[in-house]
Amino acid sequence: MRKSLRFRIGFPLLVLAIILPMLFPFVWMLLSAFKTQVDIISWPPKFFFSPTLLNFRKVISEQNFMLYLKNSSIVAFCAVAFSLALGLPAAYSIARFQQKKLSVLILIARLMPGISFLMPWYIIFSRLGLMDSYIALILSHMLIALPVVVWVMSAYFESIPREMEESAMVDGATLQRAFMTIIIPLSVPGVVTATTLSFIFSWNNFMFSQVLSMQKTRTLPIAVYNFMSYAEVDWGGVMAAAVAIMAPAIILTMVFQKYVVKGLTMGAVKG
Repeated sequence: MRKSLRFRIGFPLLVLAIILPMLFPFVWMLLSAFKTQVDIISWPPKFFFSPTLLNFRKVISEQNFMLYLKNSSIVAFCAVAFSLALGLPAAYSIARFQQKKLSVLILIARLMPGISFLMPWYIIFSRLGLMDSYIALILSHMLIALPVVVWVMSAYFESIPREMEESAMVDGATLQRAFMTIIIPLSVPGVVTATTLSFIFSWNNFMFSQVLSMQKTRTLPIAVYNFMSYAEVDWGGVMAAAVAIMAPAIILTMVFQKYVVKGLTMGAVKG
């Protein structure tokens, strides 16, 4: 009884001690987005203040926020869509035909720092005249999204019994038809997981947009960077832009949370 009481009290305290350090930067960013510059840099920190929307107005009016939002949406959705179109068949092939060497190569590509691809991409796109284009950003973001799709889905496909598509092929379906009509519907949690993770990674990417895009195709993370200058940093604008950028990713994660958890846990059965 005493042990059970200690567990009921100690476990929530342990969880709280782990969560608080992770939540504190997010809470501080959210509060600072509604503060004036004077309140942000004041010492001791102010936790009670008069909130203002001035920082969000500056983000929308001064930083061409709607253009950045459109660019980020186009790049993220297209990168994820093309990664799913290529990654799902590749993951199925790896899972069913045990192509371990190919999966290792894809993992190596994912583990390599993105900056190592930056100079080759810059040379190729500049020679082809594709700088400041959606094509350049979409292809570069697929370096992030495609390995995520392949690795999540290959583990998930391995957890689906091979007999499922074999029974469909006995009834006359081709392998492609069995994949589209049986395997993909059964893999919806895994597909949602891969889509959510790859979308978040693409949405938050800063490096490729900073180098490969200019005025026409810059994405949302550039809005944060634009509030920093040599002379000063507009912390209110930085925090407001960061909140605006994180909002879609947080909403997407909250909406598909149960599918993401299910997809990751089921994919880990045999992966």
